[in-house]
Amino acid sequence: MHAATLAPAATSQSVQAASARQPGGYEAPGRPGALAPQMEDEHDAATCGCVYLVGAGPGDPELLTLKAARLIESAEAVVYDHLVSQAVLRLIPATARRVYAGKEAGNHALPQHEINRLLVELAGEGLRVVRLKGGDPFIFGRGGEEMQAVQAAGLHCEIVPGITAAAGAGATTGIPLTHREHAQTLVFATGHLKDDTVDLDWEALARPNQTVVIYMGLGALDIICRELAAHGLPACTPAAVIHGATTAEQRSVYSTLGKLPAAVLEAGLRPPALIVIGDVVAIGRNALQSACTLAGQGIAAMQ
Repeated sequence: MHAATLAPAATSQSVQAASARQPGGYEAPGRPGALAPQMEDEHDAATCGCVYLVGAGPGDPELLTLKAARLIESAEAVVYDHLVSQAVLRLIPATARRVYAGKEAGNHALPQHEINRLLVELAGEGLRVVRLKGGDPFIFGRGGEEMQAVQAAGLHCEIVPGITAAAGAGATTGIPLTHREHAQTLVFATGHLKDDTVDLDWEALARPNQTVVIYMGLGALDIICRELAAHGLPACTPAAVIHGATTAEQRSVYSTLGKLPAAVLEAGLRPPALIVIGDVVAIGRNALQSACTLAGQGIAAMQ
């Protein structure tokens, strides 16, 4: 009931704040030193408790949005996930409460209902709470569930988007997720369903002329590749697994759908990792090879 009651008001506030926002700074026009409207809204919300679901991006702290960085640096409590990089965590003030709520395969620091309860309790104390999530809160981040729990408790909740892991991986590997000649459709899927199955819409995922990016699917890579091939996707389709995209630990394995599981096993890749399948993967691989060739030529010229 509370969520239904709060939704129109939250929508109205969001529209008002969006219309009042000024690009390039936080100072209100005509009022030197005053907070811009969105900052005033945040201040008012923080005085009575607020939860910000903040996307921490794929790992590189320079890929945080300005708003995300500002909220992290001013947080009074931070509840963070396993996928938030150490470089981003270093932005949290020493005075803020920190709660680890990470989820790894078979090892959850806190079950989801406990995380929901924790967010409500912290915001109920009047704290400015940042719920820090790797990537984007609304892309396989359970952000929707947490937003509903906070709103149902009658508390303010704001979503701050982040660069999702697929976009980060595409940028750092040179794999264009869409391409007019090769991929007119882009599909994000999760390889780990709520009931721990991998029962995906295989026919939809095996369609031609699209890019498929599978989050949290490394543990089911054998099943994923087998089912896609069984539903018509050629075994020679380019495919890759990218670990730790945008971080210093980034590693990539390029292969084909039919050979990818063996290649990943040989390379010893571990989660977190994305699976990318489609003809665009070959473009990224060629770009990498070209970059390596040019780098080698540059070293030779310097010598």
